[in-house]
Amino acid sequence: MPILGKDELREKLNLLPEWKEERGGNCAPGDFVAAMDFVNIVAGKAEAAGHHPDIDIRYNKVRLALVSHDAGGLTQRDFDLAEAIEALLD
Repeated sequence: MPILGKDELREKLNLLPEWKEERGGNCAPGDFVAAMDFVNIVAGKAEAAGHHPDIDIRYNKVRLALVSHDAGGLTQRDFDLAEAIEALLD
């Protein structure tokens, strides 16, 4: 899958305002148990997509970093998973 160009990247990031280039997305789904439940749901979606984010959990805050390591940068696959994760928070 090809790496997204700067214009494509900017356009996709505009659609996901909680996500930043090089920073991933941060959310606070509630308390610790809610954060763990959220991470488990994300893990299922990531496994189904064959694309696994870096996950950092700090009590009730979850940071997700998506990058297509095999492609060497950000691809449509990263944004597809980010959109699926955002849908969990709506």
